[in-house]
Amino acid sequence: MLACISSAILHGVEGSPVSVEVHVADGALPGFSIVGLPDTAVRESRDRVRAALVTSGLKWPNRRMTVNLAPSGVKKGGVWLDLPIAIGIAVASGQLAPECVEDFAFVGELGLDGSLRSVPGIVPLAASLSARRVVVPSSCASEAALVAGTKVRATSSVKELMRALGEGGSWDEVVTGSPMTRVAEPDLRDVRGQLAGRRALEVAASGGHHLLLVGPPGSGKTMLATRLAGILPPLGREEALEVMRVRSAAGVRVPGGGLPERPPFRAPHHSATEVALVGGGTAWLRPGEASLAHCGVLFLDELGEFPAVVLDMLRQPLEEGVVRVARARAAADLPARFLLVGAMNPCPCGEGSLRGACRCSDRDRARYTRRLSGPLLDRFDLAVSLSRPDVEDLVGGPPGESSMAVAERVRFARLEAVARGVRCNSELSTSSLEETIPVTAEAAALLERRLRSGTLSARGLHRVRRVARTIADLDRAGPVVGERQVAEALSLREGRSALLMERT
Repeated sequence: MLACISSAILHGVEGSPVSVEVHVADGALPGFSIVGLPDTAVRESRDRVRAALVTSGLKWPNRRMTVNLAPSGVKKGGVWLDLPIAIGIAVASGQLAPECVEDFAFVGELGLDGSLRSVPGIVPLAASLSARRVVVPSSCASEAALVAGTKVRATSSVKELMRALGEGGSWDEVVTGSPMTRVAEPDLRDVRGQLAGRRALEVAASGGHHLLLVGPPGSGKTMLATRLAGILPPLGREEALEVMRVRSAAGVRVPGGGLPERPPFRAPHHSATEVALVGGGTAWLRPGEASLAHCGVLFLDELGEFPAVVLDMLRQPLEEGVVRVARARAAADLPARFLLVGAMNPCPCGEGSLRGACRCSDRDRARYTRRLSGPLLDRFDLAVSLSRPDVEDLVGGPPGESSMAVAERVRFARLEAVARGVRCNSELSTSSLEETIPVTAEAAALLERRLRSGTLSARGLHRVRRVARTIADLDRAGPVVGERQVAEALSLREGRSALLMERT
């Protein structure tokens, strides 16, 4: 007898429908085989499915069973196919009527006791299935309901599932996920002094500009960076769904099971590998930290300690907002539109900005800064040199402006960008700069002088104009960008010039 069960596998951050065909042959020697390019996890499902069926009161057919995973030319990986294989065996062996599974799709991992366990990627998997009803484990049903809605049917074991399919039993209740609990975010009020750093943070949040902070230990680089996500606008529904899809594919659970409201903040350790940072793998192309920071902030602390090859992997995602992973048998596009914030010391010992305190040789300083290649350094719209705050600011100084007040100005600047047809000013196309960012004659002359002196490249020119547009929006200066805004945009890149001098 033949049974055909609908399911899906994960491919990057997208679900790919799979048809699980099970054939049970009479009069043949007992055996079990899976064809259709299964990986090790799928081949091992035989033992999990057998134990789950037996402990649930069903019979394991003592006949020849063949499982085909169609389309047969696509490699299948993961544990998502345990449940559809078990249902297919039950139907093909006559233990469950075929009409009971019509227009059903099944996704889930089986325990040896017949329980259903949650699987990573349930959000994109459920979204890819066109069946009228999608059966998933109860532990991840609320996430699946975010995209599949009322199609979702939840159950916690094979025994309960068989009762619901064949005997008209009830399904487990699908609890609608509540929005993710918003934890107390660090406030900019805690930052004393550092007016240049605070201004750079506000400009970066308003225009989506990548930010590099350079300074000795204790200058407040990490303190500033960790407060950036708190002044970004909340996620819209489409952005929240994208973030949820990436997190689900990476196996990162969201507290409450609902859509996230705040932009993600990711801060990987400097020992992270290329695959950990940008994603990839073999059969299962897993999202990396760059994708987990999608629509949020990717913070690379101790930037000078990251291997140069790892940092250069970010150059293409910074331009295109997507990581294109290609392997011999698979390829996937992983979303990676994030705001990059880097923090590093001026030299290996960290005291390079203090006269007479640095213990590094010129060779050590040059080797340290060369880990940031020129093309990567050029992609930072803002590069600010910080010094340690004054004692007067730390002891008895007034608190800084709160994140709530700054976030209001950021929101206004983002609305100005939306009126131009983009999410933020950093996304303005090069071809539209003349129209969207008109500059005064004085501002144009200043930019021309920097270009002729060689301190500004063509790419840098475009980035400076976008930053100046953001500054003008924050200042509510009108449609024309003046010399003051251009001069401030150029000053917010001075940290880059200091690093380039150390490389020589």
